[in-house]
Amino acid sequence: MTEQTGNRLERRELLLRSVKAGVSIAAAGLVSAALYDSDGPGSGLDAESLVTFKDWAVTPEPGRTMSIVRGPDRRATVTKAIDLLGGIRRFVKQGQTVAIKPNVAFASPAMLGATANPELVAEVVKLCRDAGAKRVIVTDNPINEAASCFMLTGIRGAAELAGAKVVLPRQSHFRSTSLEGGRLIRSWPVYFEPFARADALIGIAPVKHHQRSGASMTMKNWYGLLGGPRNVFHQDINTIIAELSMMVKPSLVILDGTEVMMTNGPTGGSRADLRRADTMIASCDMVAADSFGCTLLGLKPADLPYLAAAARAGVGTTDYQSLKPASAVLS
Repeated sequence: MTEQTGNRLERRELLLRSVKAGVSIAAAGLVSAALYDSDGPGSGLDAESLVTFKDWAVTPEPGRTMSIVRGPDRRATVTKAIDLLGGIRRFVKQGQTVAIKPNVAFASPAMLGATANPELVAEVVKLCRDAGAKRVIVTDNPINEAASCFMLTGIRGAAELAGAKVVLPRQSHFRSTSLEGGRLIRSWPVYFEPFARADALIGIAPVKHHQRSGASMTMKNWYGLLGGPRNVFHQDINTIIAELSMMVKPSLVILDGTEVMMTNGPTGGSRADLRRADTMIASCDMVAADSFGCTLLGLKPADLPYLAAAARAGVGTTDYQSLKPASAVLS
């Protein structure tokens, strides 16, 4: 095959992916409208029965709040990053139910970096199972149609092969919540039921440029828990990300900087948008994880107002260096 022919085939493949993504976006819009928008954001929800997410945070341990591991192999780096925090059994106990919330927002292949990497998700599932977890749930409420997102990203197949149950969102999974002291999350539908019986919660997100918020990382990952016409929150993106970090208190977050989406985020669309950084971050502090993660995008924590807002709210610290992150380099 000539280089010119190869380029034509590559362009044709990208065009087909774009068409598929467009169809998925349209379908997702129709589903969202049918589920939520007919009678307002709380349609079909009992506004008097507000729910609150559990506090899944683990007990702090000095020197074991954050880890940074360099290396090209996601499976090896995430395992080492968690080991540096005390090992998976610090977060997952025998017989527990674990919920893993990866970023599965878009119906695009993993190679484009817009979603969590399926091999990374599978490795975390495997670690949880090895720790004795009775049940591991992998779930998200994507922007595009959920079944297509989980299939095209490869996350469904990888997670199930590793021993997880993949849960797709249904209307019955949503409940209304109000964040104490919140300005935007007030009697708003959230994706709740799959997490209600979980004993541990792990978030997994890639490092990405984001046109509105500047960056999409572990805190922005919780945007997938919002139901209703959530695009309205893009008008105050920094506040909603900060409020999401106040609403959700995970056991652990994993930030994947193996390949970083430097431009055209959050969807990307080309391998040219990505830069190899070979970095994996594991943390009990989302603010610290994202404060370091943004440096992989060439940003400083001060460039992302939601980080300071979350820090003021007591969610975590932007001074990740004060945590003395554990580190390692793998070949």
